[in-house]
Amino acid sequence: MPELPPPSPIEEIATPVTAEAFAELRASTRPAVFRGLVGDWPAVEAARENDVAICRYLAERASARPVNAIAAPPSADGRFFYTDDLRQLNFVKASGQLASFLEDLLHARSVPQPPAMAVQSEDIASLAPRFAADNRLDLLPAVAPRIWIGNRIKVAPHYDAKENVACCVAGRRRFTLFPPSRTPDLYPGPFETTPAGTPVSMVDPSAPDLDRYPRFAEAWKDAKQATLEPGDAIYIPYGWWHGVESLEPVSILVNYWWTPDLPEGIGSPYDALLHMMLAFRHLPRDEKEVWRELLDYYVFERSGDPGAHLPDHAKGILGPPSPELFGHMRRLIRHAMGPGD
Repeated sequence: MPELPPPSPIEEIATPVTAEAFAELRASTRPAVFRGLVGDWPAVEAARENDVAICRYLAERASARPVNAIAAPPSADGRFFYTDDLRQLNFVKASGQLASFLEDLLHARSVPQPPAMAVQSEDIASLAPRFAADNRLDLLPAVAPRIWIGNRIKVAPHYDAKENVACCVAGRRRFTLFPPSRTPDLYPGPFETTPAGTPVSMVDPSAPDLDRYPRFAEAWKDAKQATLEPGDAIYIPYGWWHGVESLEPVSILVNYWWTPDLPEGIGSPYDALLHMMLAFRHLPRDEKEVWRELLDYYVFERSGDPGAHLPDHAKGILGPPSPELFGHMRRLIRHAMGPGD
């Protein structure tokens, strides 16, 4: 099997980052790494001391509420994914106290072949309010942070319908990113059962099977990669695919997800994707092309505002966004779908 060359490095932006520089970066829709962005966090200082110190720091600030955790057997080699037959996921779920999970995480360091363990996407404000108060990202003061804790694990490449700043607190993490245009070459998996909410790539970037997934070599040409040290952060633009490898036996990440300000009442693009698959995917090819033209005109506005030539009173659903307009559209959709749908 041919080996792929190293991917391109992700651009690095000097810190501290001004609001203006960050806005320019977001507008360019390109990923970036910020070295040392949160290097002054007390949590990062504890992590630099040792694994026990950061686990103690977090446990002392945790509330009594339970957390959800997942675990995969040693045979998974740290990869949270599917079983070989794709009938189910290769990990189990449980809930318990964060302090107990951290004790298990520290114990697993001495196990020759430990299970993969993770607590993922927990809201920090409710889980550890003192941690949230003492470790803040001034760049995104209004965005609620979430925490990810685990050992040496691999998260399959996937995309989020959000922008993301991820801050490495403990342990190194390797991020591999692909632009949305490479979706066909990443071989997305099933919609119904997913390890990460949205479909994930079926290809393991650390050991790609190019006989089975040959187009991945094309995706790799646009891959970008960076390894974060404690205190570093990465910006992942909306919709970019990203796979993440945690490289240490104790690994902690804090991330900030958000979407730009959207009109109140707007629908979910992901829900619309499913509806479009229901309506369009099995049409004859010539009919698909007709609907592609209509979507380009009405939705993606490739020819400009589709209602610009109409007087305001006649624009209807082509008018400016408002909660009333979106409510009207939902009523139209319910009427069009009928009771059987």
